[in-house]
Amino acid sequence: MNYITSVLLGLLSATNSLAQSFESENVHSMDSLLKAGHFKKITSVVVARKGEILFEQYYNGADATTLHNTRSATKSITGTLIGSLIYEGLLDSEMEYASNYSKPNTIYYPDDRKDSIALIDLLTMSSIVECDDWNQFSRGNEEKMYLLEDWVKFYWDLPIRGFPEWIEKPEDSPHARSFSYCTAGVVVLGDVIQNITGDLAQYAETQVFSKMGISDYHWQITPKGTPMTGGGLGLSSRDLMKFGQLYLNGGSWDGKRILSEEWVKKSITPKVQFEVDRTYAYGYLWWIAEFGGEPAYYMTGSGGNKVVVLPNQGAVVVLTSTYFDGGMASHQQTSQILTDYIIPELIGIKREKSIEE
Repeated sequence: MNYITSVLLGLLSATNSLAQSFESENVHSMDSLLKAGHFKKITSVVVARKGEILFEQYYNGADATTLHNTRSATKSITGTLIGSLIYEGLLDSEMEYASNYSKPNTIYYPDDRKDSIALIDLLTMSSIVECDDWNQFSRGNEEKMYLLEDWVKFYWDLPIRGFPEWIEKPEDSPHARSFSYCTAGVVVLGDVIQNITGDLAQYAETQVFSKMGISDYHWQITPKGTPMTGGGLGLSSRDLMKFGQLYLNGGSWDGKRILSEEWVKKSITPKVQFEVDRTYAYGYLWWIAEFGGEPAYYMTGSGGNKVVVLPNQGAVVVLTSTYFDGGMASHQQTSQILTDYIIPELIGIKREKSIEE
């Protein structure tokens, strides 16, 4: 049995029970705490190693068919679509200018520098416009975007970002980029995909979803009628896991190449780091950090939703949640589940397998 076949069989045949190799007191303790509501509003925990699902449980009314609104975890899938366009030859590279494919004829704050915003700037949350979802005063804060009809124009209308003396400038930052979390920029990436393919939803279905055996999903639709690529795509936990596995596989699924190995490597390599906390980095719409001392890259969104790839363990972990009003506490609790329960178990399994071999 080849590796990809084992992945598919693991995904298709898993049941809602503890796999024998993942059945310890520590795991049972985690499961009990989740059922008791100790961790708030968790809806699923799924763990796979080398294509085999070791643990799959659902909570708070969810089940294997539930389409989870994983919020900004969708952004990583948008990066997958851009990578697919490049692999298919419909885009030359991420160095192309976004304005070649997406820019209104008339915008506020016209500035020639906007013409030089490249796709890589949007993929790494480091473009020159003033857009910061983490700052309620930012003109580009996503909550202000949702009040308008045209979200693409909202981005292009933004002024150029300023760097006063007390703010670290891009040239002084690691990788010469200044991170500023901007959902509107990822909406523009969606517009790029839409304008290149003529139908973003159909392209995603044909070139990515169907090849990965994903048939049940739900796009949120913008007021202009296109899929929202900045967040809100509904997917089941198993289908979310497939995206982690796709990147762990180096861009292939069941013998079908969806992304180049080069794109995967670029996506999960640090391109920008945070101003204060250098322990977190960002690639191409993928987060990069460590959990429990284990290197990881991951998709994440509001509520603490995570799809975490642990390459040293050959593992993918999905944690979904509806704790959308939890702020940082929602992210901290899914990180705690990973660090205190799941990762120690995976390390133990790897150690046992090494001894057996």
